[in-house]
Amino acid sequence: MTHSHAEIRALLQLNGLNPSRALGQNFVGDANTVRRIARLAEVGPGHRVVEIGPGLGSLTLALLETGASVTAVEMDRFLIPVLTHIVEAKGARVVHADALEVDWRELLGDDPGWVLVANLPYNVATPLVMQLLERAPMVQRILVMVQREVGERFAATPGSKAYGAVSVKVAWSASAKVVGKVPPSVFFPQPKVDSALVRLDRHAEVGDGAERDAVFALIDAGFATRRKMLRNTLHGLVDDAGFVAAGIDGTERAERLDLAAWRKLAACATSN
Repeated sequence: MTHSHAEIRALLQLNGLNPSRALGQNFVGDANTVRRIARLAEVGPGHRVVEIGPGLGSLTLALLETGASVTAVEMDRFLIPVLTHIVEAKGARVVHADALEVDWRELLGDDPGWVLVANLPYNVATPLVMQLLERAPMVQRILVMVQREVGERFAATPGSKAYGAVSVKVAWSASAKVVGKVPPSVFFPQPKVDSALVRLDRHAEVGDGAERDAVFALIDAGFATRRKMLRNTLHGLVDDAGFVAAGIDGTERAERLDLAAWRKLAACATSN
């Protein structure tokens, strides 16, 4: 059993609570939506799931219905007693913590195979996903509901309107795909934007930390003024010989380069 809009309003009123604008709280009040998320995440018996921002537990309940083991990380201390009462009896583990500050190894251990599923607040979605990709290698699959524009940016390909620095950095660690759209009407309160469901599957292998830092530094410089040519945005970082060695035209713009091209540029950077 998951929560309807009426049940969410009743739970909030009964416990003297209001959705927090500061925390970007929009609770899902549609059973079909949360079950769809659980289905797209491909979780079931034997899977270990970590959920960020469970709120009142609508998605948590849908995940538990699949038979998965769920660890729910909630930072709002006012919601913790209500959430705990709703989901712990059904087998979920509730952790009071800020996902941006949590030690993922301490919380989840080192064993791989975790799946992260979440309805993420719009204001923290990008830094949180980037942090998870960098610091939580035990999480091998991610299914998040985020603002539509943010989701499209995660999964964008070179040359597309949404493609940017975040798109390339996500591609370093995972393959990303928008797997669904969600209208504002499923939330309480209703946001003013559409949402997207994005699935990220972690790559089996990625470059080492030193290469990552070098590539990301070039990406940040290149996209700082994305309309300028790379030979201008990367001046002092990649010289003419470096562009030639990488096989990349210095008149290209950052939005045209895929991850492989950025790695070639980093390998041919002036500092190397």
